[in-house]
Amino acid sequence: MTTHTDTPTTVEHSPERPARLEWAKHAPEVYQAMVRLEAAARKGLDHTLYELVKIRASQINHCAFCIDMHTKDALAAGESVERIVQLSAWDESRHFYTAKEVAALELTEAVTVLTEGFVPDEVYDNAAQHFEEAELAQVIAAITVINAWNRFGVTCRMAPGHYRPGQYK
Repeated sequence: MTTHTDTPTTVEHSPERPARLEWAKHAPEVYQAMVRLEAAARKGLDHTLYELVKIRASQINHCAFCIDMHTKDALAAGESVERIVQLSAWDESRHFYTAKEVAALELTEAVTVLTEGFVPDEVYDNAAQHFEEAELAQVIAAITVINAWNRFGVTCRMAPGHYRPGQYK
């Protein structure tokens, strides 16, 4: 006979690595400039598309802090778990995204990785077909800004898991 207990099992997780540097504390003018740049970059962009771009760039850059933040913000704004889960494999899961979102994700990867040293014409041209010039400029700005945030997060080893949706807004 098997007995069943409702006592939860404790799982031991790896210890959290401490941040290397609280860069915003030591460079407050740079941090405030980044916050202003972030606000300017997101103007006029669809919130869903904006968060998808930020999550995808952060995945590529391995910025766990930003993945945590933008995933939570996207979920709080009503984004589906399924679309967020599929984002790391969006190219194989295109049917989860609109053509405009796919163009933004392609552009995000091209700008973030720059594997060929430039953004390929076909990627840029596809994005240009889905966005008006002013909106395309904002998408490029959003991609550039999240890449900068990722560099701070990864270099300073900012710890994920503590962010609350909307915390920095």
